[in-house]
Amino acid sequence: MTKNNPLRALPAVDRLLHAGQELSARYGREALLGALRTLLDEARAAVRDGTPAPDTDTLLLRAEALLAAALRPTLRPVVNATGVIIHTNLGRAPLSQAAQQALLDVAGQYSTLEFDLDDGKRGSRLLHAEPLLCAVTEAEAGFAVNNAAAALVLLLSELAQGREVLLSRGQLVEIGGSFRVPDIMAQSGARLVEVGTTNRTRVADYAQAITPESALLMRVHASNFKQIGFVESAPLDEMAAVAHAHGLLLVDDLGSGALLNTEDFGLEHEPTVQESLRAGADIVVFSGDKLLGGPQAGILVGRKAVIARLKRHPLARAVRADKLCLAALSATLEHYRRGEAVQHVPVWQMIARPLSDLQQTAQRWRQALDWPPAAVIAGESTVGGGSLPGATLPTALLALPVRQPDDFLARLRAAAPPVIARISDARVLFDPRTVLQGQDTHLLASVKNLLTS
Repeated sequence: MTKNNPLRALPAVDRLLHAGQELSARYGREALLGALRTLLDEARAAVRDGTPAPDTDTLLLRAEALLAAALRPTLRPVVNATGVIIHTNLGRAPLSQAAQQALLDVAGQYSTLEFDLDDGKRGSRLLHAEPLLCAVTEAEAGFAVNNAAAALVLLLSELAQGREVLLSRGQLVEIGGSFRVPDIMAQSGARLVEVGTTNRTRVADYAQAITPESALLMRVHASNFKQIGFVESAPLDEMAAVAHAHGLLLVDDLGSGALLNTEDFGLEHEPTVQESLRAGADIVVFSGDKLLGGPQAGILVGRKAVIARLKRHPLARAVRADKLCLAALSATLEHYRRGEAVQHVPVWQMIARPLSDLQQTAQRWRQALDWPPAAVIAGESTVGGGSLPGATLPTALLALPVRQPDDFLARLRAAAPPVIARISDARVLFDPRTVLQGQDTHLLASVKNLLTS
């Protein structure tokens, strides 16, 4: 190389590492070294094409940006402005403040997860949530595992392995992630017996299908679809009568986990856990992070003798809930026990939020943006998460008619924190129902930045 070689203007790696000690402390020396080498390779190619060599400060700024992007967590909080309350892709139900605090309390310290303070000996993690589950559902017993699919596999493995489970053809559903009820049943070793037709199943269909190989009758929540028209399903209390007359068990897979009457909030009726138990279900299975509004969990409640069998099954340990789940679940259930779920559980706060409040918020957003094309329009929010399929709640939407709405959404997703909205009629829509308290500032700042850029 000659003295006039422009590549000599590039700073050496050792010099960059010395100048970038703060970055090295933040991201690690090896990570910084790798980023600098990558950037220097790119800079050499650019210099050969006639671009001036970047100086030390420029390279360090680029290294910082590169490292920040490469090491950014993939699991990150977002602003949900879609209007879908239980958004499966966005983590389903957000936790209440009390549930968050309970989680933090046991996460950063040792806890009584499996320790009995009274006698100083080993205790059971299954005891933490059970009293509250019984109190709020009126069940004899209950316990939680890590998700509802695991709860179903555990239940079927213990109660129906090698035997028949009677299920309506209209309930052979596929839930999120391509999980199908027949596949879950096959994994458990139970044998599926389809009864009735896709659109009509009567209690007589169950009675006629019972054989000496039958173990239980089962009802599965329709989850994310709804049948209308010429349809009929057997009432749960009649299914219970048939099952018990033949010495069989009745399982109700409710999915949504509603403990409150959804009709009180202008929604269609969603069967509650309490109603299923009163109707005669021996075991009710539901999720913790849907209408219950708690952490991901699969919850089983029902007859004490049956629950005791499930607790003893070898799979119970494999699918058990951890301390963080149990802490957040117990705090969530405590809201129901105190009769304060609507005031403190975010899912129910959103469902119960008055339309007038949503309209005021949307108007405030429009005024804050000070962008004449913005408008507030009427719209619909959805419950989501496989709960109340097709049911909506009236809302007010901030609508932005932008030239390239897909590009606008992409740039919103690149904001910090990311903002998730939706498109309709070439307008980007923001629903205040699902924007949590304190997130308005981030949403408006991100939108303003895009509108003025």
